[in-house]
Amino acid sequence: MGELRPLGDDLNEPSRALAEALRELFEGLRVSVRRYAARRQRDPGTFSRYLNGTRLPPWQVISDLFADVAEHRGTAVTTEAIEFVRGLYGSAVDAASSPKHAVEILEQQLADADRVSRRSSVRGDVLGDALLDRTERIADLETRLNQLEADRIAERRRADELAAAHPDISGLLQERNALRMEVERLGADLREAQAQRAAADDRCNLLERQLNAVEAETVPEQPALAQAMPKILIVDDQPNNLLAMTAVLATLDQELVTVSSGREALKALLDYDDFAVIILDVQMPEMDGYETCGHIKRRPRNRDIPIIFLTAMGVDSEHSARGYAAGAVDYISKPFDPWALRAKVAVFTSIYLERKGQ
Repeated sequence: MGELRPLGDDLNEPSRALAEALRELFEGLRVSVRRYAARRQRDPGTFSRYLNGTRLPPWQVISDLFADVAEHRGTAVTTEAIEFVRGLYGSAVDAASSPKHAVEILEQQLADADRVSRRSSVRGDVLGDALLDRTERIADLETRLNQLEADRIAERRRADELAAAHPDISGLLQERNALRMEVERLGADLREAQAQRAAADDRCNLLERQLNAVEAETVPEQPALAQAMPKILIVDDQPNNLLAMTAVLATLDQELVTVSSGREALKALLDYDDFAVIILDVQMPEMDGYETCGHIKRRPRNRDIPIIFLTAMGVDSEHSARGYAAGAVDYISKPFDPWALRAKVAVFTSIYLERKGQ
């Protein structure tokens, strides 16, 4: 801890409390900041600012710290300790809410989407090369098989000699058929990789629009048309969350429809047909967010409404991938940043109005 400066007097209380808790966890590892940052492949200066309270870390950084402390001690961190730090983190997020913090959140999401895009592109290139190689081998085998068949027809009297020269025609046929099946599989994998890249590129474009909105500290300009503003559907089983989101989005001058369950959300979609976006909590009793999203996407009337999943802190890539597979186009973690939430909703509203004006 000799590398860390004392906590500044200008820190607000939630940030100071979080920084003190993180320092206490870090001290248990008995390593330097530089060594730990190298272990986790992070910038030591940035990690030092996390521990000094001058910068709010992503929840994943805190989750990694819990895991490393548990590994060092040989015992799991208690649920009470995790929930205590989670509460401190939520308070610090609320206290630090600003356009700058929202930009950090959106830039992290943009980096995640760009990483998926680049990986999909590389995978597509590899699959494309493999597909081309198998196709060329099939063409070569077809040529060899055709030549053998022509030889057999033209010179039946030399059947014994041909059999001796080309004893494994059945083997060639089996190899060709196996290659055809592999080409079909590679083609399907290539199409899947291309679809993932296209989806990731779309998410990058969407996040860039949201970043521009936050950095300008304004919502995107709406098309200059005499159109009624669309509604926003908010689905969450926790009244406090509904109240918080209503307060944040009230400045957009749009009608907010709030419901507390998936079934109520489906009913609201029958009553109205002018929603620009749906904010959908993942963890709800009876019908969770994934199931609700599936029902919405199966309705021709509602399938094109963009859905933002509201997820718990520390959600991993597997859960976000499941959300995208279910039909969501964006996500935001709880406790949510009000600037980021307003930017996301404002961009989807702008897209809705642009499409209506075409």
